Amino acid sequence: MNPLNIVFFVNNLDSGGIENYLLRFLKEKHKFFGSIYIYCKSGKGGQLEEEYLKFSNITIIKKKLGYFDFNGYRELKEFLILNNISVICDFMGNFSGLSLRTAYKAKVNKRVAFYRGSTDRFKKGILRNSYNNLSKYLVKRYSTDILSNSKAALNYFFPKYWEDNIKFDVVSNGINAATFLSENKNLRKEFGIPDSAFVVGHTGRYNEAKNHTVIISVAEKLVSDYDDIYFILCGNGVKDNLSYELDIKGLTDKILLFENRTDISEFLNTMDCYFFPSLTEGQPNALIEAMIVGLPYVASNIDPIKETVFDLENLHDPNDIDSFYESLKAMYHKKPQKQLEIQRKAIEKFDFNKCFNHFYTRLSE
Repeated sequence: MNPLNIVFFVNNLDSGGIENYLLRFLKEKHKFFGSIYIYCKSGKGGQLEEEYLKFSNITIIKKKLGYFDFNGYRELKEFLILNNISVICDFMGNFSGLSLRTAYKAKVNKRVAFYRGSTDRFKKGILRNSYNNLSKYLVKRYSTDILSNSKAALNYFFPKYWEDNIKFDVVSNGINAATFLSENKNLRKEFGIPDSAFVVGHTGRYNEAKNHTVIISVAEKLVSDYDDIYFILCGNGVKDNLSYELDIKGLTDKILLFENRTDISEFLNTMDCYFFPSLTEGQPNALIEAMIVGLPYVASNIDPIKETVFDLENLHDPNDIDSFYESLKAMYHKKPQKQLEIQRKAIEKFDFNKCFNHFYTRLSE
Protein backbone atom coordinates (compact mmCIF):
# COMPACT_ATOMS: atom_id res chain seq x y z
CA MET A 1 0.00 0.00 0.00
CA ASN A 2 1.41 3.37 -1.04
CA PRO A 3 1.78 6.08 1.67
CA LEU A 4 -1.09 8.54 1.76
CA ASN A 5 -0.62 12.01 0.32
CA ILE A 6 -2.47 14.47 2.55
CA VAL A 7 -3.36 18.16 2.75
CA PHE A 8 -4.02 19.90 6.06
CA PHE A 9 -5.86 23.22 5.82
CA VAL A 10 -5.13 25.88 8.45
CA ASN A 11 -5.48 29.66 8.51
CA ASN A 12 -1.78 30.37 9.13
CA LEU A 13 1.19 28.96 11.04
CA ASP A 14 1.49 31.38 13.94
CA SER A 15 1.73 29.64 17.29
CA GLY A 16 -1.75 28.70 18.50
CA GLY A 17 -3.89 25.74 19.48
CA ILE A 18 -4.47 24.31 16.00
CA GLU A 19 -0.97 24.96 14.74
CA ASN A 20 0.79 23.49 17.78
CA TYR A 21 -1.54 20.49 17.84
CA LEU A 22 -0.85 19.69 14.19
CA LEU A 23 2.89 20.18 14.64
CA ARG A 24 2.94 17.77 17.58
CA PHE A 25 0.93 15.23 15.62
CA LEU A 26 3.22 15.42 12.60
CA LYS A 27 6.35 15.11 14.73
CA GLU A 28 5.06 11.67 15.68
CA LYS A 29 3.28 10.62 12.49
CA HIS A 30 4.84 12.38 9.47
CA LYS A 31 6.78 9.26 8.46
CA PHE A 32 3.53 7.33 7.97
CA PHE A 33 2.41 9.66 5.17
CA GLY A 34 3.73 10.23 1.68
CA SER A 35 3.68 13.91 0.77
CA ILE A 36 2.22 16.27 3.38
CA TYR A 37 0.98 19.71 2.38
CA ILE A 38 0.13 22.44 4.90
CA TYR A 39 -2.24 24.80 3.08
CA CYS A 40 -2.47 28.25 4.71
CA LYS A 41 -5.83 29.70 3.65
CA SER A 42 -4.91 33.24 4.72
CA GLY A 43 -2.03 33.28 2.27
CA LYS A 44 0.39 33.79 5.17
CA GLY A 45 2.73 31.46 7.02
CA GLY A 46 3.86 32.23 10.55
CA GLN A 47 6.14 31.60 13.50
CA LEU A 48 6.10 27.81 13.25
CA GLU A 49 7.13 27.50 9.58
CA GLU A 50 10.69 26.44 10.34
CA GLU A 51 9.49 23.77 12.75
CA TYR A 52 7.18 22.28 10.13
CA LEU A 53 9.85 22.37 7.45
CA LYS A 54 12.21 20.23 9.53
CA PHE A 55 10.39 17.24 8.03
CA SER A 56 11.45 16.44 4.48
CA ASN A 57 8.00 15.34 3.30
CA ILE A 58 6.20 18.55 4.36
CA THR A 59 5.49 21.40 1.96
CA ILE A 60 3.88 24.67 3.05
CA ILE A 61 1.51 26.37 0.63
CA LYS A 62 0.63 30.01 1.31
CA LYS A 63 -2.27 30.79 -0.96
CA LYS A 64 -5.31 32.81 0.05
CA LEU A 65 -8.68 31.13 -0.33
CA GLY A 66 -11.56 33.56 0.08
CA TYR A 67 -15.18 32.77 0.85
CA PHE A 68 -16.29 32.72 -2.78
CA ASP A 69 -12.92 32.44 -4.46
CA PHE A 70 -14.10 30.35 -7.38
CA ASN A 71 -10.81 30.62 -9.26
CA GLY A 72 -8.88 29.68 -6.12
CA TYR A 73 -10.99 26.57 -5.57
CA ARG A 74 -10.68 25.63 -9.23
CA GLU A 75 -6.90 25.78 -8.83
CA LEU A 76 -7.18 23.79 -5.61
CA LYS A 77 -9.06 21.05 -7.45
CA GLU A 78 -6.31 20.87 -10.05
CA PHE A 79 -3.69 20.75 -7.28
CA LEU A 80 -5.43 17.85 -5.52
CA ILE A 81 -5.65 15.85 -8.73
CA LEU A 82 -2.10 16.64 -9.88
CA ASN A 83 -0.55 15.62 -6.55
CA ASN A 84 -2.62 12.45 -6.15
CA ILE A 85 -4.08 13.59 -2.83
CA SER A 86 -6.04 10.87 -1.08
CA VAL A 87 -6.82 12.65 2.22
CA ILE A 88 -7.66 16.21 3.21
CA CYS A 89 -8.22 17.51 6.73
CA ASP A 90 -9.54 21.04 7.19
CA PHE A 91 -9.24 22.51 10.69
CA MET A 92 -11.59 25.43 9.95
CA GLY A 93 -14.76 23.77 11.27
CA ASN A 94 -17.85 25.10 9.53
CA PHE A 95 -15.65 27.01 7.12
CA SER A 96 -14.28 23.74 5.73
CA GLY A 97 -17.27 23.36 3.43
CA LEU A 98 -15.85 24.58 0.14
CA SER A 99 -12.54 22.75 0.49
CA LEU A 100 -14.42 19.52 1.26
CA ARG A 101 -16.68 20.00 -1.75
CA THR A 102 -13.64 20.72 -3.93
CA ALA A 103 -11.94 17.56 -2.66
CA TYR A 104 -15.09 15.56 -3.44
CA LYS A 105 -15.06 16.89 -7.00
CA ALA A 106 -11.37 15.95 -7.24
CA LYS A 107 -12.26 12.40 -6.12
CA VAL A 108 -10.32 12.60 -2.85
CA ASN A 109 -11.44 9.55 -0.89
CA LYS A 110 -11.04 10.84 2.68
CA ARG A 111 -12.42 14.28 3.50
CA VAL A 112 -12.17 15.31 7.15
CA ALA A 113 -13.53 18.41 8.89
CA PHE A 114 -11.99 19.05 12.30
CA TYR A 115 -13.75 21.41 14.72
CA ARG A 116 -11.25 22.95 17.15
CA GLY A 117 -13.63 25.47 18.73
CA SER A 118 -16.91 24.82 20.50
CA THR A 119 -18.83 27.92 19.34
CA ASP A 120 -18.95 30.28 16.37
CA ARG A 121 -16.16 32.85 16.58
CA PHE A 122 -17.26 35.54 14.16
CA LYS A 123 -19.40 38.64 14.45
CA LYS A 124 -22.94 37.81 13.47
CA GLY A 125 -24.53 39.41 10.45
CA ILE A 126 -26.90 38.45 7.67
CA LEU A 127 -24.18 37.71 5.11
CA ARG A 128 -21.86 35.94 7.55
CA ASN A 129 -24.72 33.88 8.98
CA SER A 130 -25.86 32.89 5.50
CA TYR A 131 -22.36 31.85 4.46
CA ASN A 132 -21.86 29.97 7.72
CA ASN A 133 -25.07 28.00 7.22
CA LEU A 134 -24.18 27.21 3.61
CA SER A 135 -20.69 26.07 4.54
CA LYS A 136 -21.99 23.94 7.40
CA TYR A 137 -24.38 22.24 4.96
CA LEU A 138 -21.41 21.54 2.66
CA VAL A 139 -19.48 20.04 5.59
CA LYS A 140 -22.33 17.62 6.31
CA ARG A 141 -22.82 16.84 2.64
CA TYR A 142 -19.22 16.32 1.48
CA SER A 143 -17.23 15.18 4.51
CA THR A 144 -16.47 11.54 5.20
CA ASP A 145 -15.54 12.32 8.81
CA ILE A 146 -16.40 15.14 11.20
CA LEU A 147 -14.06 15.32 14.17
CA SER A 148 -13.80 17.52 17.22
CA ASN A 149 -11.64 17.66 20.31
CA SER A 150 -14.70 18.11 22.55
CA LYS A 151 -18.25 16.85 22.86
CA ALA A 152 -19.26 20.45 23.54
CA ALA A 153 -18.38 21.42 19.96
CA LEU A 154 -20.43 18.63 18.41
CA ASN A 155 -23.34 19.43 20.73
CA TYR A 156 -23.19 23.04 19.59
CA PHE A 157 -22.74 22.53 15.85
CA PHE A 158 -24.64 19.26 15.36
CA PRO A 159 -27.12 18.89 18.25
CA LYS A 160 -29.14 15.65 18.30
CA TYR A 161 -27.37 14.58 15.12
CA TRP A 162 -23.87 13.42 15.95
CA GLU A 163 -24.35 10.84 18.69
CA ASP A 164 -24.41 7.23 17.46
CA ASN A 165 -23.32 8.45 14.03
CA ILE A 166 -20.02 6.83 13.00
CA LYS A 167 -19.17 9.82 10.81
CA PHE A 168 -18.54 11.84 13.99
CA ASP A 169 -15.83 11.33 16.59
CA VAL A 170 -14.19 13.12 19.50
CA VAL A 171 -10.40 13.06 19.20
CA SER A 172 -8.68 14.39 22.31
CA ASN A 173 -5.56 16.53 22.15
CA GLY A 174 -2.35 14.60 22.61
CA ILE A 175 0.60 15.87 24.62
CA ASN A 176 3.96 14.23 25.29
CA ALA A 177 4.17 14.70 29.05
CA ALA A 178 7.90 13.94 29.08
CA THR A 179 8.65 17.20 27.26
CA PHE A 180 7.16 19.10 30.21
CA LEU A 181 8.25 16.91 33.10
CA SER A 182 11.89 16.66 32.04
CA GLU A 183 12.41 20.36 32.82
CA ASN A 184 12.55 21.45 36.46
CA LYS A 185 13.99 24.96 36.14
CA ASN A 186 11.89 28.10 36.55
CA LEU A 187 12.25 31.73 35.49
CA ARG A 188 11.82 33.58 38.79
CA LYS A 189 15.37 34.88 38.88
CA GLU A 190 15.17 36.05 35.26
CA PHE A 191 11.84 37.79 35.93
CA GLY A 192 12.93 39.33 39.23
CA ILE A 193 10.29 37.43 41.23
CA PRO A 194 11.20 36.37 44.80
CA ASP A 195 11.21 32.65 45.51
CA SER A 196 8.73 33.25 48.34
CA ALA A 197 6.20 35.02 46.09
CA PHE A 198 2.91 33.47 44.97
CA VAL A 199 2.77 33.47 41.15
CA VAL A 200 -0.42 33.16 39.11
CA GLY A 201 0.03 32.58 35.39
CA HIS A 202 -1.71 32.32 32.04
CA THR A 203 -0.54 31.16 28.61
CA GLY A 204 -2.47 32.00 25.46
CA ARG A 205 -2.59 34.43 22.58
CA TYR A 206 -4.36 37.74 22.99
CA ASN A 207 -7.89 37.49 21.65
CA GLU A 208 -11.43 37.95 22.90
CA ALA A 209 -11.93 34.26 23.69
CA LYS A 210 -9.04 34.18 26.16
CA ASN A 211 -10.73 36.87 28.27
CA HIS A 212 -7.68 38.97 29.11
CA THR A 213 -9.95 41.77 30.33
CA VAL A 214 -11.07 39.61 33.24
CA ILE A 215 -7.52 38.32 33.85
CA ILE A 216 -6.23 41.87 34.26
CA SER A 217 -9.20 42.94 36.42
CA VAL A 218 -8.64 40.03 38.82
CA ALA A 219 -4.88 40.50 38.79
CA GLU A 220 -5.19 44.19 39.57
CA LYS A 221 -7.27 43.47 42.68
CA LEU A 222 -4.97 40.75 43.96
CA VAL A 223 -1.64 42.53 43.48
CA SER A 224 -3.15 45.63 45.11
CA ASP A 225 -4.22 43.61 48.16
CA TYR A 226 -1.11 41.41 48.53
CA ASP A 227 2.48 42.56 48.03
CA ASP A 228 3.80 39.08 47.33
CA ILE A 229 1.42 38.06 44.51
CA TYR A 230 2.67 38.29 40.93
CA PHE A 231 1.00 37.51 37.61
CA ILE A 232 2.84 36.33 34.48
CA LEU A 233 1.14 36.15 31.06
CA CYS A 234 2.53 35.13 27.69
CA GLY A 235 1.21 34.67 24.16
CA ASN A 236 1.04 36.31 20.77
CA GLY A 237 -0.15 39.90 21.12
CA VAL A 238 -0.26 39.88 24.94
CA LYS A 239 2.49 42.42 25.55
CA ASP A 240 1.58 44.56 22.55
CA ASN A 241 -2.07 44.88 23.60
CA LEU A 242 -1.83 45.11 27.40
CA SER A 243 1.40 46.99 28.16
CA TYR A 244 -0.06 50.48 27.82
CA GLU A 245 -2.95 49.80 30.23
CA LEU A 246 -0.65 48.30 32.87
CA ASP A 247 1.88 51.10 32.48
CA ILE A 248 -0.82 53.73 33.04
CA LYS A 249 -1.97 51.90 36.18
CA GLY A 250 1.57 51.39 37.47
CA LEU A 251 1.27 47.60 37.54
CA THR A 252 4.11 46.55 35.25
CA ASP A 253 6.29 45.38 38.16
CA LYS A 254 3.66 42.95 39.47
CA ILE A 255 1.86 41.87 36.27
CA LEU A 256 4.52 40.74 33.82
CA LEU A 257 3.72 40.43 30.12
CA PHE A 258 5.54 38.43 27.45
CA GLU A 259 4.93 37.62 23.82
CA ASN A 260 5.05 34.04 22.51
CA ARG A 261 7.69 31.96 24.28
CA THR A 262 9.42 28.68 23.46
CA ASP A 263 10.26 27.85 27.11
CA ILE A 264 6.72 27.01 28.20
CA SER A 265 7.84 24.27 30.59
CA GLU A 266 9.98 26.73 32.54
CA PHE A 267 7.26 29.36 32.32
CA LEU A 268 4.76 26.95 33.88
CA ASN A 269 7.30 25.92 36.53
CA THR A 270 7.46 29.56 37.59
CA MET A 271 3.77 29.48 38.63
CA ASP A 272 2.03 28.41 41.82
CA CYS A 273 -1.41 28.51 40.19
CA TYR A 274 -2.80 28.60 36.67
CA PHE A 275 -5.63 31.01 35.75
CA PHE A 276 -7.75 30.26 32.66
CA PRO A 277 -11.05 32.21 32.45
CA SER A 278 -11.75 31.62 28.74
CA LEU A 279 -15.07 32.63 27.23
CA THR A 280 -14.95 29.82 24.69
CA GLU A 281 -12.57 26.96 23.90
CA GLY A 282 -12.31 23.74 21.99
CA GLN A 283 -10.20 21.54 24.24
CA PRO A 284 -7.55 23.83 25.74
CA ASN A 285 -4.00 22.58 25.23
CA ALA A 286 -2.71 25.29 27.56
CA LEU A 287 -4.82 24.09 30.49
CA ILE A 288 -3.89 20.47 29.81
CA GLU A 289 -0.20 21.43 29.91
CA ALA A 290 -0.75 23.14 33.27
CA MET A 291 -2.41 20.02 34.67
CA ILE A 292 0.40 17.82 33.35
CA VAL A 293 2.96 19.79 35.36
CA GLY A 294 0.66 19.49 38.39
CA LEU A 295 -0.46 23.09 38.74
CA PRO A 296 -3.65 23.83 40.67
CA TYR A 297 -5.99 25.87 38.51
CA VAL A 298 -8.83 28.36 38.57
CA ALA A 299 -10.81 28.43 35.34
CA SER A 300 -14.12 29.22 33.69
CA ASN A 301 -17.01 26.77 33.91
CA ILE A 302 -17.73 26.50 30.18
CA ASP A 303 -18.53 23.00 28.92
CA PRO A 304 -15.24 22.31 27.08
CA ILE A 305 -13.27 23.08 30.23
CA LYS A 306 -15.57 20.95 32.39
CA GLU A 307 -14.89 18.11 29.92
CA THR A 308 -11.15 18.64 30.19
CA VAL A 309 -10.49 18.95 33.92
CA PHE A 310 -10.91 16.45 36.76
CA ASP A 311 -11.94 18.80 39.58
CA LEU A 312 -14.77 21.33 39.17
CA GLU A 313 -14.32 23.12 42.50
CA ASN A 314 -12.56 26.24 41.19
CA LEU A 315 -14.56 26.77 38.01
CA HIS A 316 -16.67 29.92 37.72
CA ASP A 317 -18.65 31.95 35.23
CA PRO A 318 -16.05 33.52 32.90
CA ASN A 319 -17.22 37.04 33.78
CA ASP A 320 -17.44 36.53 37.56
CA ILE A 321 -14.47 38.61 38.68
CA ASP A 322 -15.36 38.33 42.37
CA SER A 323 -15.50 34.52 42.36
CA PHE A 324 -12.19 34.28 40.52
CA TYR A 325 -10.69 36.70 43.03
CA GLU A 326 -11.92 34.66 45.99
CA SER A 327 -10.69 31.35 44.53
CA LEU A 328 -7.23 32.72 43.78
CA LYS A 329 -7.08 34.39 47.18
CA ALA A 330 -7.92 31.06 48.82
CA MET A 331 -5.15 29.40 46.79
CA TYR A 332 -2.72 32.09 47.95
CA HIS A 333 -3.53 31.48 51.60
CA LYS A 334 -3.53 27.70 51.23
CA LYS A 335 -0.30 27.52 49.19
CA PRO A 336 -1.35 24.21 47.54
CA GLN A 337 1.24 21.66 46.51
CA LYS A 338 1.34 19.93 43.12
CA GLN A 339 -1.92 18.20 42.25
CA LEU A 340 -0.45 14.75 41.78
CA GLU A 341 -3.70 12.86 41.20
CA ILE A 342 -4.89 15.38 38.60
CA GLN A 343 -1.44 15.27 37.03
CA ARG A 344 -1.61 11.47 36.76
CA LYS A 345 -5.08 11.55 35.21
CA ALA A 346 -4.08 14.24 32.71
CA ILE A 347 -0.99 12.34 31.60
CA GLU A 348 -3.10 9.22 31.06
CA LYS A 349 -6.08 10.87 29.35
CA PHE A 350 -4.05 13.03 26.97
CA ASP A 351 -1.26 10.57 26.26
CA PHE A 352 0.12 11.56 22.87
CA ASN A 353 0.57 8.01 21.59
CA LYS A 354 -3.05 7.08 22.30
CA CYS A 355 -4.56 10.35 21.05
CA PHE A 356 -2.42 10.69 17.93
CA ASN A 357 -3.02 7.05 17.00
CA HIS A 358 -6.75 7.77 17.24
CA PHE A 359 -6.43 10.77 14.91
CA TYR A 360 -4.19 8.90 12.47
CA THR A 361 -6.69 6.03 12.33
CA ARG A 362 -9.52 8.43 11.41
CA LEU A 363 -7.36 9.92 8.65
CA SER A 364 -6.13 6.66 7.19
CA GLU A 365 -9.01 4.16 7.43
